[in-house]
Amino acid sequence: MAKPRPIYLNLIQIRLPLPALVSILHRVSGAALFVLLPLLLVLFEMSLESAQSFARFKVVFAHWTIKLVLIGVAWAYLHHLCAGIRHLALDLDYGTELAAARASSWAVLGVSALLTAAVAMVIW
Repeated sequence: MAKPRPIYLNLIQIRLPLPALVSILHRVSGAALFVLLPLLLVLFEMSLESAQSFARFKVVFAHWTIKLVLIGVAWAYLHHLCAGIRHLALDLDYGTELAAARASSWAVLGVSALLTAAVAMVIW
């Protein structure tokens, strides 16, 4: 007799492999960028409207919480970019072996973290 199937799926006990985690983060960062796009466009318009609005823009973005949000948006963009390049390579059948997929996942996380740290230094 076959082993009985679980009645429920415990999502806390599931351990995803790193390539799957990077893929999920790619989707989450893309969704975040899509949701935040109207806000980013309004902020961009506000910065270009006049000298007074640009001064107001600079005052608002001097606050540390806004800077943290900007760093989060920068991470979302940079991670989405790096993971997108990885997915394009996978679509072209480069790096589809398990070791290469894990290495490219670590590379995506590392490069996006380093680029985000560089952007954070500029923002802060």
